[in-house]
Amino acid sequence: MIGSGQHIDGFEVPIHGSLGSPLLLGGAPRGLAIVNGTLAAAISLGLQQWLAGVIVWAVGHSIAVMAARRDPSFAPVLLRHIRQKGYFAC
Repeated sequence: MIGSGQHIDGFEVPIHGSLGSPLLLGGAPRGLAIVNGTLAAAISLGLQQWLAGVIVWAVGHSIAVMAARRDPSFAPVLLRHIRQKGYFAC
């Protein structure tokens, strides 16, 4: 029986560190950063509210970066939480 500290010759593969790290864009999860940027661009260009679009982007991106520092996989967990039905239906 092989313990956790032993290796079998020929069955070791080096894995690059980036394969295990989360995909971040500017410190925020990539998908959330793209959605946030798209929303800010729609406000800025579509509604012609430049300052409001920049503020929405800065606040949204800052919140996403702070949440990603605490837990890099918060976005998928949040989406899974939102999709789940409540146990006790009122």
